[in-house]
Amino acid sequence: MSGEEEENAAELKIGDEFLKAKCLMNCEVSLILERRYEQLQQMSDEHLNQVSQVFEKSQQYVKRFSRYKNPDAVRQVREILSRHKLAEFELCVLGNLSPETVEEAIAMVPSLKTKGRFQNDEAIETMLNDLSLIKKFE
Repeated sequence: MSGEEEENAAELKIGDEFLKAKCLMNCEVSLILERRYEQLQQMSDEHLNQVSQVFEKSQQYVKRFSRYKNPDAVRQVREILSRHKLAEFELCVLGNLSPETVEEAIAMVPSLKTKGRFQNDEAIETMLNDLSLIKKFE
C-alpha cells in the first residue's frame, strides 16, 4: 500500500497482500490442530512428547473461542459467508464473533455497508439468521 493511501478497514483499504491472503476462522484452525494432534498420537508417544507448548496453547485458544465445533457446521458457515462475496478477513470476523444483529455485524465489519455488497439490512439479517440456525442445530 502506498504511503499516500491510508488504511481503512471500513472501505476495505487494507493492502493487497492482506486482501489476497487466505484467512481461517478459529473453528477451522481448531479442526486442523485437532487433526494434527491425532496424527501425532498415532505415530508414537515420542512424537506426542515433542508437541510444543505453543502448539498446545494455540490449540486450547482456538478450541475455547471456536463458535462451531462440528466439521460440517464449520464447512456450512464458510459456504454461507462465501456466498456474499466477503473479503477473507470479513468472513473470519463474522465467523469468529457471530454477531446476532445487523447493527453488531456492521459495527464489527463496517465494510459490509460501505462496499455495497448488501442491498439492505434485511440481506445481512438473513445471513446472520442462517448462521444462527447452524449454531442452533450443531
